[in-house]
Amino acid sequence: MDYGGLAIFHNISNQEVEAMIHCFQMRRSSFDSGRTIRAYGTGQEEVGVVLKGAAVLVRLDYAGTRTILERLEPGGVFGEALAFTPSLGDCVEVVSDGGTDVLFMEYSHIMKRCEKACVHHSKLVQNMFQLVAGQTQRLSRRVEVLSRRSIREKLLCYFSICAQDAKADTFTLPFTLSALADYISADRSAMMRELKKMREQGVVSVDGRKVTLAAREYS
Repeated sequence: MDYGGLAIFHNISNQEVEAMIHCFQMRRSSFDSGRTIRAYGTGQEEVGVVLKGAAVLVRLDYAGTRTILERLEPGGVFGEALAFTPSLGDCVEVVSDGGTDVLFMEYSHIMKRCEKACVHHSKLVQNMFQLVAGQTQRLSRRVEVLSRRSIREKLLCYFSICAQDAKADTFTLPFTLSALADYISADRSAMMRELKKMREQGVVSVDGRKVTLAAREYS
């Protein structure tokens, strides 16, 4: 496998990655769509790297309300040591979104001093810190979306973020409209009604996952 496209292995050769897989006793697992990859709160000090497919970080509260916290594309990382432990009856899980291949490694292997002083080990730790910084930024943007009071404001805030990332008025959502409702913590029927109003008013046009906002400039 070519690991060059995965951010956690940036500037690390395939040969060096294979050596680390053996040295760190990493394991690779495959998960069918909808299957739980990892449940937080189990005390497992592992870091998971999405190699192929995608996964979503999902929160279920005590009432069973489902909220998507983050979508993980190939190269995305997850693990209790990098995030949080659920509380107050919440359940937080990483769930496969389509067939997903994941590489697991013990967190202790990453952070402990390498006996061989391998350069690629230092690169891996540096890449991990950069990924965590990026994850923090994404969660901060999500807080910005959730802080909006109405469904319309949440949608416009999220669509604006997507448009800024794409540097274009038209962009493709990373998930379905049904999942979007879970992402912005809104009732699905209410969100679809609001989207219909926004389309009728010419604020936005939606075709499947393809969304176009009214013309504006993006920096």
